[in-house]
Amino acid sequence: MSSQVYRLALISYIEISSLLRAPKRRTVQSSLSRLCGQHSIQTSQKYRSLHQSGHLRQQVAEDGKRTAVLDKFKSSIILPQASITIDDLPDVDLHDETTKMVLVHGYLGTRYDLSKNLSFVPVTRENRWEIQIVSFCDNEEKRTVHEKLRSIKRGTPVAIRGTLRTRLTLKAKNEEPDSQAEPGEKQTEHQVAKNQEPDSQAESAKKQMRHQVEVHANNGDPKLRATLQEKMLRQLEIVLEDIQCFNEFPSDIVMTPNTKFPQRHRHLQFVMEPTLVQALATRNSVASVIRGILSKRNGFLEVETPLLFKSTSEGAREFIVPTRKRNMAYALPQSPQQFKQILMASRIGKYYQFAKCFRDEDLRADRQPEFTQLDLEMSFANGENVIQIVEEVICTVWKRYLDIELPSAFPRLTYQHAMLGYGSDKPDLRIPISPFTRIDGILPADLMSKMTPLSDPLVEAMVVPLNASPSKARAFIASFLDFADNKHILDNPNGGPGIFVYDSSKPLQGLSAFGFEAVEEIDRLLDLQDGYLIVLQAREKGPLNGGSTSLGKLRKSIHGAAVKQGYLPPRDWNDFRPLWVTDFPLFKPPDFSESGQGGNAGLASTHHPFTSPKTPKDIDLLLTDPTKAIGDHYDLVINGEEIGGGSRRIHHAAMQELIFRDVLKMNDERIAEFSHLLQALRAGCPPHAGIALGFDRLIAMIRTSKDQKERSLRDVIAFPKSSKGEDLMMESPSPMSEEVLKTYHLQLRD
Repeated sequence: MSSQVYRLALISYIEISSLLRAPKRRTVQSSLSRLCGQHSIQTSQKYRSLHQSGHLRQQVAEDGKRTAVLDKFKSSIILPQASITIDDLPDVDLHDETTKMVLVHGYLGTRYDLSKNLSFVPVTRENRWEIQIVSFCDNEEKRTVHEKLRSIKRGTPVAIRGTLRTRLTLKAKNEEPDSQAEPGEKQTEHQVAKNQEPDSQAESAKKQMRHQVEVHANNGDPKLRATLQEKMLRQLEIVLEDIQCFNEFPSDIVMTPNTKFPQRHRHLQFVMEPTLVQALATRNSVASVIRGILSKRNGFLEVETPLLFKSTSEGAREFIVPTRKRNMAYALPQSPQQFKQILMASRIGKYYQFAKCFRDEDLRADRQPEFTQLDLEMSFANGENVIQIVEEVICTVWKRYLDIELPSAFPRLTYQHAMLGYGSDKPDLRIPISPFTRIDGILPADLMSKMTPLSDPLVEAMVVPLNASPSKARAFIASFLDFADNKHILDNPNGGPGIFVYDSSKPLQGLSAFGFEAVEEIDRLLDLQDGYLIVLQAREKGPLNGGSTSLGKLRKSIHGAAVKQGYLPPRDWNDFRPLWVTDFPLFKPPDFSESGQGGNAGLASTHHPFTSPKTPKDIDLLLTDPTKAIGDHYDLVINGEEIGGGSRRIHHAAMQELIFRDVLKMNDERIAEFSHLLQALRAGCPPHAGIALGFDRLIAMIRTSKDQKERSLRDVIAFPKSSKGEDLMMESPSPMSEEVLKTYHLQLRD
């Protein structure tokens, strides 16, 4: 920068402004020359031209705006803390003049103006507390502060400095007139405020409450302490002495009790929907309780594992993170599964963490591309050891947050029993529909041929105990099948369901299509009453795989529709039915929606390829008929939702490589992806087992019960993704420019 330009930059905005207002252009030119020193003719002509065109005036205005922004920001810097803040209130003595002056940071609520000179406004802080501010003016200094308060919009962050005192109701104020006022004389705002001095009875009550707060703080009950402190604040108020505004709440954002903001305005959703903040508080508190159970009571060590991993054929699709090294990329971990097994080989006896996991899979209401799971692993342990720890965690959390006593040992179902009885590997035991019954052995051949194109089908029956007359039951099922969302039920390649209504007023109870002998046997097998539905569904015989059957899906759909129409009882928000589902098949046919392990055996791991066979018999089946091998795998299911899944792991490197090479028939390149794990297992890795619990789902279930309203994962995650996997607030994922693609050696393909 030349010295001339530098000296010009030193001219204040006020000086330049006054120069521009000078009556003669010559005065402007000579003044500029005097301030800037000896300029060239060209420089003078430049600034004359700027002045003539108005550019200099515009520049001055813009500089003035910038200065105003800087000055405003400087004035919004937080005040130094006073000796007393809200958190100190339990210890404040209202008779001590040195502690009555307090400083409060918070957000202004809705102001109530009693008159032109007297106003009341609450100040809130993070939905934790609220205290009333009183502002009145009886002199010019207070009038300035009072007018400043009245100019600030609701929702603005502020600092309030004032005098703390016991709060009196308006009724009390009106009943205690100023002793110096003449009879019948109207009190001034100053006299009204003066009559609010704390009396000894109020101070005594406050001291007693302060003592309660201290006792519960010492007993380690922060929740009760916060409740008592909130109650104390309702008995106090602050007489305004000074107010500082940190930011302005904009006029173009309209906020009413009924305002609903979209997810792209997530910050305003938090402001308007307290349940979202409460969910985050629950999330934080539950995590703290679980840490106490695992770390303090059971000796687990919390270990943080990396988020930049490598791509391996573990099962689900991964997110890839390109690097500036050509042809090199990270992968975000589907779970810390391989890390935690390496920790077991590293002599870390018990591990846990709240782990971020990433899966590039089709999204649903209960799925997010990134999610949090409670991950734990134990060495020298089996599934029973893990199950006991998890039951302790779940029972403690349910008792602490919902005051619900769960059974200390959860019931168990094998995968086969769950699929045969409920048509699902995560059955909802609250649904009042009894387990399915197989009846193909008693049905006439002509009825079976009408139901299914299969030559030798297996037919299961489900009884739906509707609380309805036969005529209403028929109307219900007709409307159910006509509903567009249920059309897929009739498009089953194994044949649509056969649905019958039990009606004792009709021949053969309305089941004449079954024939006399079959009706008699059905009456014996099934507990039927008028209006009950008998639903038949055919499927192929053979081993079951996957997560549900056609009849299992129909069970959930009919139950939901019957509850909506009042034919089955509504859900009890506090009814929880935890269940362990065990003994899953070790392998299944490949699912083309997942990447799988990429082997050539036509098989994929049901859980992941590190799950151990359950018994010696299952180990023997690996080389003869691996589809019949059972894994030592267990899922925790609560109310039809899979909350977690775990297993006992393979702890021998040679056995793990046999699964890769000889059972899944993975090639050498795929096996090499797991060389790090194989190296760890061969270094004396002990037997170990673990589990991963969906922490987001756990919190959503707790909040659903507390709010008595269905809560999705998006309601308990601070910044969730949409059903399309998009962050609507941050507008991600975002397109990559050609420059970015080039940096990471990438090229787009059609």
